[in-house]
Amino acid sequence: MRISLRAGEKIFLNGAVIRVDRKVSLELLNDVTFLLEAHVLQADQTTTPLRQLYFVVQTILIDPKDGINAKLMLDHMLSRMVETFKNEEIREGLVKVRDQIARGRAFDALKTIRGLYPIEQGIIEPGQPSQIAAA
Repeated sequence: MRISLRAGEKIFLNGAVIRVDRKVSLELLNDVTFLLEAHVLQADQTTTPLRQLYFVVQTILIDPKDGINAKLMLDHMLSRMVETFKNEEIREGLVKVRDQIARGRAFDALKTIRGLYPIEQGIIEPGQPSQIAAA
């Protein structure tokens, strides 16, 4: 896998934070866990249930040493959210996230959660046009 980074951009790679000082391309030759800075959600951005879920999954990727605690929290959150949300598309997405995490596909789970943001926005603010979040 080849990843291009701009000067000053960060990548979270197997729990390490790497910042590049110039434009660079990285070629990942083996199986690694990574997250690009553009996809990192800050704690103050966790303003909805799905964003809170995203933050926990993100923690699993960024801080593998704390992964066990994050996975326990994730299991609890997913169970509660599947029971709480009435929207079938979100519920199906949450089940998909659970399956992706169980298969060690946390990055795919993040993509699934981001895809649910517009639906959640429509639930939170009915009648408002859904906005795709930049997380």
